[in-house]
Amino acid sequence: MEVTNPEKCKSTKIETFPYKGKPLGVKDVWIKWLSQAGPAEDSPDYGLRFFTVGPGGEIPIHNHFYVQTLYILTGNISVTTYDFETDEKVAEEQAGQNDVIFIPSMEPHSLANMSDQEEVTFLCCIANVYEEDA
Repeated sequence: MEVTNPEKCKSTKIETFPYKGKPLGVKDVWIKWLSQAGPAEDSPDYGLRFFTVGPGGEIPIHNHFYVQTLYILTGNISVTTYDFETDEKVAEEQAGQNDVIFIPSMEPHSLANMSDQEEVTFLCCIANVYEEDA
């Protein structure tokens, strides 16, 4: 068993996020790993992360193998999903405090802080789902 406090966890600024082989710039986003399990330190089979997105901050279009659930703690965030083949916008939703967002494996998406004055904070739980688990 491990017990920790987010204040004690290392905060790392995310500079880029890869999409289709290209690193795309990330604006004013910080991550703290609260817990994780599995072989890879930066992409474990399971993880709980604490994100801070500064005013006007954003994570550009990207996708990943793992599924993720976001629980918004503070602020308001815009989440956009895109067509996997064309990268055309499919949907855009706004989420605020106590909202939960589920993003399936490999679904292209982006996140943006809707405020130019307040930060957004959220918990993000990730888990790899393998075909034999599905």
